Amino acid sequence: MKHQLDFKSILIGFLSAASLIGAFSFKEDNSDKEGRYQTTAAEGGTIILDTKTGAFIISSNFFNSNWRKGDFATTFNASKGK
Repeated sequence: MKHQLDFKSILIGFLSAASLIGAFSFKEDNSDKEGRYQTTAAEGGTIILDTKTGAFIISSNFFNSNWRKGDFATTFNASKGK
């Protein structure tokens, strides 16, 4: 019994294996479920950060609900004078 492999069979096998590996290697992005928002509170106030977008809200007084919005891109550009 003689077995022969031609180029077409090898190519089909390689592409099939590559597509199976590629299909099973992708994971569902669960980053929105846990750890997206971080909060820090100190004597100077409170900041709540959205780690996915870089947006934040900040309050400098615990007793006043004076919250200010911001994001890191705007703050960075303002600090560089752009």
